[in-house]
Amino acid sequence: MVKFDKLTVPAEGKKIEIKGDRLNIPDNPIIPVIEGDGIGRDIMKATRRVLDTAVEKTFNGKKKIVWFDIYAGEAAQAKYGEVLPKDTFEAIKHFIVALKGPLTTPVGGGYRSLNVTLRQVLNLYACVRPVRYFEEVPSPVKHPEKMNVVIYRENTEDVYAGIEWAEGTPEVKKLINWLNKTYKLNIRADSGVGIKPISITGTERLIRKAIKFAIEFGRKSVTMVHKGNIMKYTEGAFRDWGYKLATREFRDHVVTEDELWSQYDGKVPEGKIVIKDRIADSMLQQILTRTDEYDVVATPNLNGDYLSDACAAQVGGLGMAPGANIGDFIGLFEATHGTAPKYTDKDMVNPGSLILSGCMMLEYLDWREAAELIYKAMGETIRQKRVTYDLHRLMEGATKLKTSEYASAIIENMG
Repeated sequence: MVKFDKLTVPAEGKKIEIKGDRLNIPDNPIIPVIEGDGIGRDIMKATRRVLDTAVEKTFNGKKKIVWFDIYAGEAAQAKYGEVLPKDTFEAIKHFIVALKGPLTTPVGGGYRSLNVTLRQVLNLYACVRPVRYFEEVPSPVKHPEKMNVVIYRENTEDVYAGIEWAEGTPEVKKLINWLNKTYKLNIRADSGVGIKPISITGTERLIRKAIKFAIEFGRKSVTMVHKGNIMKYTEGAFRDWGYKLATREFRDHVVTEDELWSQYDGKVPEGKIVIKDRIADSMLQQILTRTDEYDVVATPNLNGDYLSDACAAQVGGLGMAPGANIGDFIGLFEATHGTAPKYTDKDMVNPGSLILSGCMMLEYLDWREAAELIYKAMGETIRQKRVTYDLHRLMEGATKLKTSEYASAIIENMG
């Protein structure tokens, strides 16, 4: 057992183990949990109640999550004197699956982003964002029910690698001078400069994970979203490497969009997944105008950031959007929104994003029946127009609930 500086592992519960290429899940897994900053306290309490009840009802007490409180952000600063202590990384590495509330990144130094740091240190290279619609949720589009997409966003490369130099620094002056002299460029002297790495390794492991998900869950297509018409050797390469990976490793399961029309007259063969690609700016339009043509999406980091929020906006916003950061085995499931400090401890905000992220966690544990129970109960609660203030102000005849009351209403609708 790994030793921690200031953490006490629960006496009950067992560790998730890696067996071959799969996880071996005990009936009482120890799950590290980071409460989060700001509204994290309110939404995590609500989420844990909902998840615990769903597991209890689904499995009649035979399965149970054993929560293990760990620390990051403000709570870690108070306990350890630093915002991301070694204990936190070690706990997630050791116990493999964890749940996290929103975190505030300190301004003016330290970590660029606590969330990005966790992803990079733990090598959580896939940001997974399912976006689906719940009936009666207010939406700015006419047919939000057409949205049912799962976005696989590369998490460690692209401009988020954080390789950049500020304008006017000795380092950037030296770099600009070298680039201009060596490659006959004309970069302005008053520029900041960043580097955008996209690798075969990063691309293939992301697209492999997206295709495996599509196969396992019976999805119809995987779309690679890129700006390869302009950035040919980074985003264009992402597209090319993706097609090569798909046809090399998944030939029996996939057909490319070109093959679909050249060999099959546009009719998808039984049991095949279509592999296609779209230019990023076109995709941001088509996800609005041809929403139901897209299913699983694989994209470099920055494109995925834009696209996932644009999709979430169609189904009720970030308060209804779950997310996870996943590596080869480690899964860190988290709310996709911020800490909203002005609502701290006011028991007001929508816990939906974190609850749905908890559902993703249950599915990752292969406890899908418990996740489905929550989906149905949340859907029924929203149809009853019993919602938190963010949805209440947009729904005629709705009843406004506190965060804790909304969790109770979902639990009530589990039957």
